[in-house]
Amino acid sequence: MSKPLNIVILGLSLSSSWGNGHATTFRALLRGLHEQGHRVLFLERDVPWYASHRDLPNPEFCDLQYYASLDGLIAGHADHIRQADAVIIGSYVPEGVAVIGAVAALSPQRLCFYDIDTPVTLARLDAGDEEYLARRQIPLFDAYFSFSGGEVLDRLEKNYGSRNAVALYCSVDADRYGNTGEAHQWDLGYLGTYSPDRQPTVERLLIDVARRLPDKRFVVAGPQYPEDIDWPQNVDRIDHLPPAEHASFYSRQRFTLNVTRADMIAAGWSPSVRLFEAAACGTPIVSDHWRGLDELLPHGEAIIIAHGTDDVVAALSQTSDARRQELAASARSRVLAGHTGLARAQELVAALLALQPRARVEHPGQHRISA
Repeated sequence: MSKPLNIVILGLSLSSSWGNGHATTFRALLRGLHEQGHRVLFLERDVPWYASHRDLPNPEFCDLQYYASLDGLIAGHADHIRQADAVIIGSYVPEGVAVIGAVAALSPQRLCFYDIDTPVTLARLDAGDEEYLARRQIPLFDAYFSFSGGEVLDRLEKNYGSRNAVALYCSVDADRYGNTGEAHQWDLGYLGTYSPDRQPTVERLLIDVARRLPDKRFVVAGPQYPEDIDWPQNVDRIDHLPPAEHASFYSRQRFTLNVTRADMIAAGWSPSVRLFEAAACGTPIVSDHWRGLDELLPHGEAIIIAHGTDDVVAALSQTSDARRQELAASARSRVLAGHTGLARAQELVAALLALQPRARVEHPGQHRISA
């Protein structure tokens, strides 16, 4: 391996998984980087919502520090940003446009963007919404790491000015996601924060199925669901499920449901972390359809792709235990072979080392940061 890298990451949240998938994505990736010997400083905006719901305030695999404002970020960490081998800014960082401008002005050696929401980002940019990234800023980045692959990478370069669009999918921490051996409690479960664009699919592929199969048990875990949803009697609700309980949750389901955001369906090639988590736990997956899914997990071999209520009813009613286990084993082997945090960290490091570092710029009052 080449010498360890010093990497600075500015992300939405590492400390709190409450209501976002960014934290679990970063945790798997950073554990992989730590396992390889790289050093990561993660800078997180100290906001009340996440501060009051922190489930990992002191990670052992990186240096996590909080900042209260843009001025505080630059005052406290300018030298770290200048001297790092790479600086990566994530999507949905508060005051993202201003943060990108301020960090770029410090002339880091390698400046990258990690978009954990690529289809959402592009849809927002097309609508003139520049909440956390301005269209004009995309060419600033030496690499645009994208949660979506396939045709999305071509769009980023041809239509949005990215100089180097690279797929960097989410991943799973293989040491923390595995079957717990617990007895099945539910026939079908779903884990996901409420989203208006996903809810119609949750209705079709779980709630309507529960009404059709009153003798089976279902569960939906995740925050922010409206109180006026008419949940059938055989659907359990869990408001928030911390990552430490995900493996147990998946292990207690005969099948788990994956539901994809509308923008990600439109873009294709946008796997969610829930796919990889469930597969690592050996839980058979039922999913809605999007382009590229069959390349990751082939339908009928490693996943069941459902187009409507009838497909899910058939899966729950007609699939033998032996068939379920075949589906689960195939998905698990594929995910553990190429979609772990360690595998993704190796991809990231290779991509960073392929970038030509910019010449260091000395600034008045700059201090050398020791390793």
